[in-house]
Amino acid sequence: MTQRAEFATVRDRLAVDDLVTAYAVAVDDGDWAAYRGLFTADGRADYRSAGGIEGDAERVAAWLAESLALFAMRQHLIVNRQVRFGTLEHDTGDTARVRADYLNPLRFAGPDGDEAPDLVCGGRYDFGVLRTADGWRLREVVVQEKWRRMPTGGPGAG
Repeated sequence: MTQRAEFATVRDRLAVDDLVTAYAVAVDDGDWAAYRGLFTADGRADYRSAGGIEGDAERVAAWLAESLALFAMRQHLIVNRQVRFGTLEHDTGDTARVRADYLNPLRFAGPDGDEAPDLVCGGRYDFGVLRTADGWRLREVVVQEKWRRMPTGGPGAG
């Protein structure tokens, strides 16, 4: 591999990493316009393993906005990122797969501004990423929730 090719790979790796971070920030901040903007026109997300829905970015963003309104605080961490280029449908170098683990603490919003206990879950993301004229974008996001710890009191207890 030449230095130019190595530099391009490093640059792409950083751009894909930034995309995954932007995804986490958009969800945690409830910035649904930014969330939708991270996807390709045909991009889809699948949250079914975590009790959610599967659909296009517009539909999923609306569902997330409603579902996550229960939480006063969201802070999910995406770690152990494995990036592999050229692994979607055809090997053009303009595609990538990212496999990463997540830890997602959520704090329920309580009545009158009081905060209830946390819900914490963890699992793995599989991101399908495509290089577009506007940069790297998400073509698919699949959540594989592996565990969940429910609070012992408050609105999420049960």
